[in-house]
Amino acid sequence: MKSVKQMNMTEGSLGDKILRYTIPLIATGILQQLFNAADLAVVGQYSGKEAMAAVGSNAPIIGLLVNLFIGVALGSNVVIAKAIGQKDGDRVSDAVHTSIVISIIGGVLLALLSEFIAPMIIGLLGVPSEVYPLSLKYLRIYLMGLPVILLYNFESSIFRSCGNTRTPLIALVISGVLNVLLNLFFVTQLGMDVDGVAYATVIANVVSSLILFVSLIKTDLVVKVSPRKLRVHSYVLKTILLIGIPAGIQGSIFSLANIVIQSAVNSLGTIIMAASSAAFNLEIFAYFVINSFGQACTTFVGQNFGAGKPERCRRTLKLCLLQSFIINVVTCALILVFSNQLLGIFNPDPEVIANGRIRLEYIFFAYLFNFAQETLSGYLRGFGVSFIPALCSVVGICGIRLTWIFTVFKASPTFSTIMQVYPISLGTTAIVILIVILVLRPSRRMMKNA
Repeated sequence: MKSVKQMNMTEGSLGDKILRYTIPLIATGILQQLFNAADLAVVGQYSGKEAMAAVGSNAPIIGLLVNLFIGVALGSNVVIAKAIGQKDGDRVSDAVHTSIVISIIGGVLLALLSEFIAPMIIGLLGVPSEVYPLSLKYLRIYLMGLPVILLYNFESSIFRSCGNTRTPLIALVISGVLNVLLNLFFVTQLGMDVDGVAYATVIANVVSSLILFVSLIKTDLVVKVSPRKLRVHSYVLKTILLIGIPAGIQGSIFSLANIVIQSAVNSLGTIIMAASSAAFNLEIFAYFVINSFGQACTTFVGQNFGAGKPERCRRTLKLCLLQSFIINVVTCALILVFSNQLLGIFNPDPEVIANGRIRLEYIFFAYLFNFAQETLSGYLRGFGVSFIPALCSVVGICGIRLTWIFTVFKASPTFSTIMQVYPISLGTTAIVILIVILVLRPSRRMMKNA
Protein backbone atom coordinates (compact mmCIF):
# COMPACT_ATOMS: atom_id res chain seq x y z
CA MET A 1 0.00 0.00 0.00
CA LYS A 2 1.39 3.40 -1.02
CA SER A 3 2.82 5.45 1.87
CA VAL A 4 0.70 8.44 2.93
CA LYS A 5 2.33 11.59 4.32
CA GLN A 6 1.25 12.91 7.69
CA MET A 7 -1.00 15.99 7.40
CA ASN A 8 0.25 19.12 9.18
CA MET A 9 -2.92 20.50 10.76
CA THR A 10 -1.19 23.12 12.90
CA GLU A 11 0.29 25.21 10.08
CA GLY A 12 -0.77 26.54 6.68
CA SER A 13 -4.24 26.73 5.14
CA LEU A 14 -7.16 24.95 6.78
CA GLY A 15 -10.05 24.86 4.30
CA ASP A 16 -8.42 22.58 1.73
CA LYS A 17 -6.93 20.32 4.41
CA ILE A 18 -10.30 19.87 6.10
CA LEU A 19 -11.79 18.82 2.75
CA ARG A 20 -8.88 16.46 1.97
CA TYR A 21 -9.35 14.92 5.40
CA THR A 22 -13.14 14.73 5.29
CA ILE A 23 -13.88 13.48 1.76
CA PRO A 24 -12.21 10.06 2.29
CA LEU A 25 -13.92 9.92 5.69
CA ILE A 26 -17.33 10.48 4.07
CA ALA A 27 -16.54 7.83 1.47
CA THR A 28 -15.50 5.40 4.22
CA GLY A 29 -18.76 5.94 6.11
CA ILE A 30 -20.79 5.46 2.95
CA LEU A 31 -18.92 2.27 2.12
CA GLN A 32 -19.54 0.93 5.62
CA GLN A 33 -23.25 1.56 5.14
CA LEU A 34 -23.13 -0.16 1.77
CA PHE A 35 -22.31 -3.35 3.68
CA ASN A 36 -25.73 -3.17 5.31
CA ALA A 37 -27.40 -1.78 2.18
CA ALA A 38 -26.06 -4.73 0.18
CA ASP A 39 -27.44 -7.09 2.82
CA LEU A 40 -30.84 -5.42 2.58
CA ALA A 41 -30.93 -5.26 -1.22
CA VAL A 42 -29.91 -8.90 -1.70
CA VAL A 43 -32.42 -10.35 0.78
CA GLY A 44 -35.11 -7.95 -0.47
CA GLN A 45 -34.70 -9.12 -4.05
CA TYR A 46 -34.07 -12.84 -3.44
CA SER A 47 -35.55 -13.75 -0.02
CA GLY A 48 -38.71 -11.62 0.32
CA LYS A 49 -40.17 -8.93 2.57
CA GLU A 50 -39.83 -10.93 5.80
CA ALA A 51 -36.07 -11.36 5.36
CA MET A 52 -35.72 -7.70 4.38
CA ALA A 53 -37.72 -6.61 7.43
CA ALA A 54 -35.57 -8.89 9.63
CA VAL A 55 -32.32 -7.29 8.46
CA GLY A 56 -33.81 -3.80 8.64
CA SER A 57 -35.21 -4.29 12.13
CA ASN A 58 -31.66 -4.84 13.38
CA ALA A 59 -30.43 -1.50 11.99
CA PRO A 60 -30.99 0.45 15.25
CA ILE A 61 -29.14 -2.19 17.30
CA ILE A 62 -26.24 -2.29 14.87
CA GLY A 63 -26.23 1.51 14.73
CA LEU A 64 -26.08 1.69 18.52
CA LEU A 65 -23.08 -0.64 18.69
CA VAL A 66 -21.19 0.99 15.82
CA ASN A 67 -21.81 4.52 17.15
CA LEU A 68 -20.68 3.42 20.60
CA PHE A 69 -17.46 2.01 19.15
CA ILE A 70 -16.81 5.06 16.99
CA GLY A 71 -17.34 7.32 19.98
CA VAL A 72 -15.04 5.39 22.30
CA ALA A 73 -12.43 5.18 19.53
CA LEU A 74 -12.72 8.97 19.20
CA GLY A 75 -11.14 9.15 22.65
CA SER A 76 -8.00 7.66 21.10
CA ASN A 77 -8.23 10.14 18.24
CA VAL A 78 -8.30 13.13 20.62
CA VAL A 79 -5.48 11.86 22.84
CA ILE A 80 -3.22 10.98 19.89
CA ALA A 81 -4.01 14.18 17.96
CA LYS A 82 -3.21 16.35 20.99
CA ALA A 83 0.06 14.46 21.57
CA ILE A 84 0.99 14.96 17.91
CA GLY A 85 0.31 18.69 18.26
CA GLN A 86 2.56 18.72 21.35
CA LYS A 87 5.19 16.69 19.45
CA ASP A 88 5.18 14.11 22.27
CA GLY A 89 6.24 10.91 20.47
CA ASP A 90 6.26 8.71 23.58
CA ARG A 91 2.66 9.61 24.45
CA VAL A 92 1.60 9.00 20.85
CA SER A 93 3.13 5.52 20.94
CA ASP A 94 1.61 4.67 24.32
CA ALA A 95 -1.84 5.80 23.17
CA VAL A 96 -1.64 3.85 19.90
CA HIS A 97 -0.65 0.55 21.52
CA THR A 98 -3.13 0.96 24.38
CA SER A 99 -5.91 1.56 21.85
CA ILE A 100 -5.17 -1.64 19.94
CA VAL A 101 -5.17 -3.79 23.09
CA ILE A 102 -8.38 -2.38 24.59
CA SER A 103 -10.21 -2.70 21.26
CA ILE A 104 -9.48 -6.42 21.07
CA ILE A 105 -10.26 -7.16 24.72
CA GLY A 106 -13.37 -4.96 24.70
CA GLY A 107 -14.62 -6.51 21.47
CA VAL A 108 -14.37 -10.07 22.77
CA LEU A 109 -16.13 -9.23 26.05
CA LEU A 110 -18.92 -7.36 24.27
CA ALA A 111 -19.41 -10.20 21.78
CA LEU A 112 -19.81 -12.76 24.56
CA LEU A 113 -22.22 -10.57 26.52
CA SER A 114 -24.26 -9.64 23.44
CA GLU A 115 -24.80 -13.26 22.41
CA PHE A 116 -26.53 -13.94 25.73
CA ILE A 117 -28.85 -10.93 25.55
CA ALA A 118 -29.64 -11.09 21.80
CA PRO A 119 -33.12 -12.66 22.29
CA MET A 120 -34.02 -9.98 24.82
CA ILE A 121 -32.87 -7.23 22.44
CA ILE A 122 -35.02 -8.55 19.60
CA GLY A 123 -37.94 -8.93 22.01
CA LEU A 124 -37.67 -5.30 23.12
CA LEU A 125 -37.92 -4.18 19.50
CA GLY A 126 -41.39 -5.68 19.23
CA VAL A 127 -40.50 -7.56 16.03
CA PRO A 128 -43.55 -9.40 14.58
CA SER A 129 -43.63 -13.15 15.14
CA GLU A 130 -43.18 -13.97 11.44
CA VAL A 131 -39.96 -11.92 11.35
CA TYR A 132 -38.55 -12.76 14.83
CA PRO A 133 -36.60 -15.99 13.98
CA LEU A 134 -34.87 -14.35 11.02
CA SER A 135 -34.06 -11.19 13.00
CA LEU A 136 -32.53 -13.19 15.84
CA LYS A 137 -30.47 -15.34 13.47
CA TYR A 138 -29.05 -12.28 11.70
CA LEU A 139 -28.22 -10.48 14.95
CA ARG A 140 -26.47 -13.48 16.55
CA ILE A 141 -24.16 -13.92 13.56
CA TYR A 142 -23.47 -10.19 13.30
CA LEU A 143 -22.52 -10.04 16.99
CA MET A 144 -19.82 -12.65 16.39
CA GLY A 145 -17.94 -9.97 14.47
CA LEU A 146 -17.87 -7.36 17.27
CA PRO A 147 -14.14 -7.87 18.07
CA VAL A 148 -13.04 -7.06 14.52
CA ILE A 149 -15.57 -4.24 14.16
CA LEU A 150 -14.24 -2.58 17.30
CA LEU A 151 -10.64 -3.19 16.21
CA TYR A 152 -11.30 -1.62 12.80
CA ASN A 153 -12.82 1.50 14.37
CA PHE A 154 -9.86 2.00 16.72
CA GLU A 155 -7.39 1.40 13.90
CA SER A 156 -9.21 3.93 11.73
CA SER A 157 -9.21 6.44 14.58
CA ILE A 158 -5.45 6.01 14.98
CA PHE A 159 -4.83 6.74 11.31
CA ARG A 160 -7.20 9.72 11.33
CA SER A 161 -5.51 11.32 14.33
CA CYS A 162 -2.50 12.10 12.12
CA GLY A 163 -4.60 13.17 9.13
CA ASN A 164 -4.60 9.88 7.20
CA THR A 165 -8.18 9.10 6.15
CA ARG A 166 -7.19 7.36 2.91
CA THR A 167 -5.85 4.11 4.34
CA PRO A 168 -9.10 3.19 6.17
CA LEU A 169 -10.95 3.96 2.92
CA ILE A 170 -8.71 1.66 0.89
CA ALA A 171 -9.23 -1.14 3.40
CA LEU A 172 -13.01 -0.75 3.11
CA VAL A 173 -12.96 -0.68 -0.69
CA ILE A 174 -11.28 -4.08 -0.66
CA SER A 175 -13.50 -5.59 2.03
CA GLY A 176 -16.61 -3.91 0.57
CA VAL A 177 -16.19 -5.61 -2.79
CA LEU A 178 -15.66 -8.90 -0.97
CA ASN A 179 -18.82 -8.32 1.08
CA VAL A 180 -21.02 -7.82 -1.98
CA LEU A 181 -19.58 -10.87 -3.75
CA LEU A 182 -20.08 -13.06 -0.69
CA ASN A 183 -23.65 -11.74 -0.24
CA LEU A 184 -24.57 -12.88 -3.74
CA PHE A 185 -22.71 -16.19 -3.44
CA PHE A 186 -24.20 -17.24 -0.09
CA VAL A 187 -27.78 -16.24 -1.01
CA THR A 188 -28.07 -17.06 -4.73
CA GLN A 189 -25.71 -20.05 -4.93
CA LEU A 190 -25.94 -21.67 -1.48
CA GLY A 191 -29.61 -20.86 -0.86
CA MET A 192 -28.98 -19.05 2.43
CA ASP A 193 -31.06 -16.05 3.57
CA VAL A 194 -30.24 -13.60 6.39
CA ASP A 195 -27.50 -15.89 7.71
CA GLY A 196 -25.67 -15.62 4.38
CA VAL A 197 -25.55 -11.83 4.35
CA ALA A 198 -24.60 -11.76 8.05
CA TYR A 199 -21.65 -14.12 7.52
CA ALA A 200 -20.56 -12.03 4.52
CA THR A 201 -20.50 -8.89 6.66
CA VAL A 202 -18.46 -10.56 9.42
CA ILE A 203 -15.89 -11.91 6.95
CA ALA A 204 -15.58 -8.49 5.29
CA ASN A 205 -14.94 -6.84 8.67
CA VAL A 206 -12.24 -9.41 9.47
CA VAL A 207 -10.48 -8.52 6.23
CA SER A 208 -10.67 -4.73 6.73
CA SER A 209 -9.35 -4.91 10.31
CA LEU A 210 -6.44 -7.16 9.28
CA ILE A 211 -5.50 -4.82 6.43
CA LEU A 212 -5.33 -1.85 8.81
CA PHE A 213 -3.37 -3.79 11.43
CA VAL A 214 -0.72 -4.77 8.90
CA SER A 215 -0.68 -1.17 7.59
CA LEU A 216 -0.06 0.18 11.10
CA ILE A 217 2.89 -2.19 11.50
CA LYS A 218 4.41 -1.20 8.14
CA THR A 219 3.64 2.56 8.18
CA ASP A 220 6.33 5.25 8.48
CA LEU A 221 3.90 7.59 10.26
CA VAL A 222 4.25 8.55 13.92
CA VAL A 223 1.40 6.12 14.78
CA LYS A 224 3.41 3.04 13.80
CA VAL A 225 2.57 -0.15 15.75
CA SER A 226 5.18 -2.55 17.12
CA PRO A 227 3.62 -5.88 18.25
CA ARG A 228 6.04 -6.24 21.19
CA LYS A 229 4.91 -2.84 22.53
CA LEU A 230 1.25 -3.86 22.70
CA ARG A 231 0.18 -3.24 26.29
CA VAL A 232 -2.20 -1.03 28.25
CA HIS A 233 -0.74 2.20 29.66
CA SER A 234 -3.05 3.19 32.50
CA TYR A 235 -2.41 6.94 32.31
CA VAL A 236 -3.41 6.96 28.64
CA LEU A 237 -6.31 4.56 29.10
CA LYS A 238 -7.88 6.84 31.70
CA THR A 239 -7.83 9.84 29.34
CA ILE A 240 -9.10 7.81 26.37
CA LEU A 241 -12.05 6.53 28.40
CA LEU A 242 -12.84 9.93 29.95
CA ILE A 243 -13.22 11.36 26.45
CA GLY A 244 -14.33 8.25 24.57
CA ILE A 245 -17.06 6.89 26.82
CA PRO A 246 -19.15 10.11 26.86
CA ALA A 247 -18.56 10.48 23.10
CA GLY A 248 -19.68 6.88 22.60
CA ILE A 249 -22.74 7.49 24.75
CA GLN A 250 -23.58 10.59 22.71
CA GLY A 251 -23.33 8.66 19.44
CA SER A 252 -25.33 5.79 20.86
CA ILE A 253 -28.08 8.09 22.10
CA PHE A 254 -29.28 8.46 18.52
CA SER A 255 -29.49 4.70 18.11
CA LEU A 256 -30.87 4.08 21.59
CA ALA A 257 -33.72 6.46 20.95
CA ASN A 258 -34.11 4.94 17.50
CA ILE A 259 -34.59 1.50 19.06
CA VAL A 260 -37.69 2.83 20.78
CA ILE A 261 -38.72 4.51 17.54
CA GLN A 262 -38.09 1.26 15.64
CA SER A 263 -40.40 -0.52 18.05
CA ALA A 264 -43.09 2.06 17.23
CA VAL A 265 -42.40 1.60 13.50
CA ASN A 266 -42.68 -2.19 13.89
CA SER A 267 -46.12 -1.77 15.44
CA LEU A 268 -47.35 -0.28 12.13
CA GLY A 269 -46.73 -3.48 10.13
CA THR A 270 -44.33 -5.05 7.63
CA ILE A 271 -44.86 -2.44 4.85
CA ILE A 272 -43.85 0.44 7.14
CA MET A 273 -40.94 -1.60 8.50
CA ALA A 274 -39.63 -2.26 4.98
CA ALA A 275 -40.15 1.39 3.95
CA SER A 276 -38.37 2.73 7.01
CA SER A 277 -35.46 0.33 6.48
CA ALA A 278 -35.06 1.32 2.84
CA ALA A 279 -35.17 5.06 3.64
CA PHE A 280 -32.68 4.62 6.49
CA ASN A 281 -30.19 3.10 4.07
CA LEU A 282 -30.41 6.26 1.93
CA GLU A 283 -30.57 8.95 4.60
CA ILE A 284 -27.51 7.52 6.34
CA PHE A 285 -25.40 8.63 3.38
CA ALA A 286 -26.23 12.26 4.18
CA TYR A 287 -25.59 11.60 7.86
CA PHE A 288 -22.04 10.48 7.09
CA VAL A 289 -21.37 13.91 5.59
CA ILE A 290 -22.46 15.51 8.84
CA ASN A 291 -20.66 13.04 11.07
CA SER A 292 -17.42 13.24 9.08
CA PHE A 293 -17.14 17.00 9.50
CA GLY A 294 -17.78 16.54 13.22
CA GLN A 295 -14.86 14.09 13.37
CA ALA A 296 -12.69 16.42 11.29
CA CYS A 297 -13.45 19.27 13.67
CA THR A 298 -12.42 17.10 16.63
CA THR A 299 -9.10 16.07 15.07
CA PHE A 300 -8.08 19.50 13.77
CA VAL A 301 -9.04 21.20 17.03
CA GLY A 302 -7.25 18.45 19.00
CA GLN A 303 -3.95 18.96 17.19
CA ASN A 304 -4.13 22.76 17.33
CA PHE A 305 -5.15 22.62 20.99
CA GLY A 306 -2.04 20.55 21.65
CA ALA A 307 0.05 23.06 19.67
CA GLY A 308 -1.42 25.99 21.63
CA LYS A 309 -3.14 27.71 18.67
CA PRO A 310 -6.65 28.83 19.74
CA GLU A 311 -7.30 30.98 16.67
CA ARG A 312 -6.88 27.96 14.38
CA CYS A 313 -9.31 26.06 16.62
CA ARG A 314 -11.98 28.73 16.11
CA ARG A 315 -11.33 28.91 12.37
CA THR A 316 -11.63 25.13 12.14
CA LEU A 317 -15.11 25.34 13.68
CA LYS A 318 -16.27 28.01 11.21
CA LEU A 319 -14.95 26.16 8.18
CA CYS A 320 -16.38 22.80 9.27
CA LEU A 321 -19.82 24.35 9.83
CA LEU A 322 -19.79 26.06 6.41
CA GLN A 323 -18.50 23.09 4.43
CA SER A 324 -20.76 20.61 6.23
CA PHE A 325 -23.85 22.72 5.54
CA ILE A 326 -23.14 23.11 1.81
CA ILE A 327 -22.30 19.46 1.13
CA ASN A 328 -25.19 18.25 3.28
CA VAL A 329 -27.76 20.35 1.41
CA VAL A 330 -26.48 19.11 -1.97
CA THR A 331 -26.49 15.47 -0.82
CA CYS A 332 -30.02 15.60 0.61
CA ALA A 333 -31.34 17.33 -2.50
CA LEU A 334 -29.88 14.71 -4.83
CA ILE A 335 -31.30 11.82 -2.79
CA LEU A 336 -34.76 13.41 -2.72
CA VAL A 337 -34.77 14.04 -6.48
CA PHE A 338 -34.02 10.37 -7.20
CA SER A 339 -35.76 8.95 -4.11
CA ASN A 340 -38.34 6.82 -5.96
CA GLN A 341 -35.68 5.06 -8.02
CA LEU A 342 -33.32 4.64 -5.06
CA LEU A 343 -36.01 3.27 -2.75
CA GLY A 344 -37.07 0.90 -5.52
CA ILE A 345 -33.64 -0.74 -5.41
CA PHE A 346 -34.51 -2.17 -2.00
CA ASN A 347 -38.13 -3.01 -2.73
CA PRO A 348 -40.31 -2.15 -5.77
CA ASP A 349 -43.61 -2.15 -3.81
CA PRO A 350 -45.31 1.29 -4.38
CA GLU A 351 -46.42 1.46 -0.74
CA VAL A 352 -42.87 0.87 0.46
CA ILE A 353 -41.58 3.64 -1.84
CA ALA A 354 -44.29 6.15 -0.82
CA ASN A 355 -43.74 5.65 2.90
CA GLY A 356 -39.98 5.65 2.45
CA ARG A 357 -40.17 9.11 0.89
CA ILE A 358 -42.19 10.37 3.86
CA ARG A 359 -39.34 9.37 6.15
CA LEU A 360 -36.70 10.97 3.92
CA GLU A 361 -38.50 14.33 3.85
CA TYR A 362 -38.74 14.54 7.63
CA ILE A 363 -35.19 13.33 8.25
CA PHE A 364 -33.57 15.69 5.76
CA PHE A 365 -35.37 18.64 7.33
CA ALA A 366 -33.95 17.49 10.69
CA TYR A 367 -30.46 17.39 9.19
CA LEU A 368 -30.56 21.18 8.84
CA PHE A 369 -30.07 21.14 12.62
CA ASN A 370 -28.04 17.97 12.91
CA PHE A 371 -25.03 19.30 10.99
CA ALA A 372 -24.61 22.03 13.62
CA GLN A 373 -25.12 19.62 16.53
CA GLU A 374 -22.45 17.22 15.26
CA THR A 375 -19.86 19.88 14.42
CA LEU A 376 -20.32 21.82 17.66
CA SER A 377 -20.02 18.58 19.65
CA GLY A 378 -16.85 17.72 17.72
CA TYR A 379 -15.41 21.14 18.53
CA LEU A 380 -15.88 20.59 22.27
CA ARG A 381 -14.41 17.07 22.11
CA GLY A 382 -11.31 18.45 20.44
CA PHE A 383 -10.64 20.37 23.67
CA GLY A 384 -11.27 17.21 25.68
CA VAL A 385 -14.75 18.37 26.73
CA SER A 386 -16.80 15.24 26.12
CA PHE A 387 -19.25 14.85 28.99
CA ILE A 388 -21.23 18.07 28.38
CA PRO A 389 -22.23 17.39 24.73
CA ALA A 390 -23.09 13.81 25.72
CA LEU A 391 -25.36 15.08 28.50
CA CYS A 392 -27.02 17.54 26.11
CA SER A 393 -27.73 14.68 23.70
CA VAL A 394 -29.14 12.44 26.42
CA VAL A 395 -31.63 15.11 27.43
CA GLY A 396 -32.26 16.79 24.10
CA ILE A 397 -32.40 13.73 21.83
CA CYS A 398 -33.20 10.67 23.88
CA GLY A 399 -35.43 12.48 26.37
CA ILE A 400 -37.55 14.26 23.80
CA ARG A 401 -37.89 11.20 21.54
CA LEU A 402 -38.89 8.86 24.35
CA THR A 403 -41.42 11.35 25.66
CA TRP A 404 -42.81 11.86 22.17
CA ILE A 405 -43.26 8.14 21.44
CA PHE A 406 -45.01 7.46 24.74
CA THR A 407 -47.29 10.49 24.54
CA VAL A 408 -47.84 12.05 21.11
CA PHE A 409 -47.44 8.83 19.09
CA LYS A 410 -49.63 6.94 21.54
CA ALA A 411 -52.40 9.47 20.90
CA SER A 412 -51.85 9.52 17.12
CA PRO A 413 -50.15 6.27 15.99
CA THR A 414 -49.11 7.16 12.42
CA PHE A 415 -45.79 7.04 10.58
CA SER A 416 -45.76 10.83 10.11
CA THR A 417 -46.23 11.33 13.85
CA ILE A 418 -43.11 9.27 14.53
CA MET A 419 -41.04 11.19 12.00
CA GLN A 420 -41.95 14.62 13.39
CA VAL A 421 -39.84 14.03 16.50
CA TYR A 422 -36.56 14.07 14.54
CA PRO A 423 -36.40 17.80 13.67
CA ILE A 424 -37.80 18.74 17.09
CA SER A 425 -35.21 16.77 19.07
CA LEU A 426 -32.21 17.64 16.88
CA GLY A 427 -33.09 21.33 16.68
CA THR A 428 -33.42 21.58 20.47
CA THR A 429 -30.10 19.81 21.06
CA ALA A 430 -28.19 21.97 18.55
CA ILE A 431 -29.39 25.15 20.25
CA VAL A 432 -28.43 23.88 23.71
CA ILE A 433 -24.90 22.88 22.63
CA LEU A 434 -24.40 26.26 20.93
CA ILE A 435 -25.35 27.99 24.18
CA VAL A 436 -22.86 25.77 26.05
CA ILE A 437 -20.03 26.81 23.70
CA LEU A 438 -20.91 30.50 24.05
CA VAL A 439 -20.77 30.12 27.83
CA LEU A 440 -17.62 27.97 28.05
CA ARG A 441 -15.64 29.69 25.25
CA PRO A 442 -12.94 26.96 25.34
CA SER A 443 -10.58 28.69 22.89
CA ARG A 444 -10.55 31.89 24.95
CA ARG A 445 -9.89 29.96 28.14
CA MET A 446 -7.03 28.32 26.28
CA MET A 447 -5.54 31.78 25.53
CA LYS A 448 -5.81 32.82 29.18
CA ASN A 449 -4.07 29.64 30.32
CA ALA A 450 -1.30 29.99 27.75
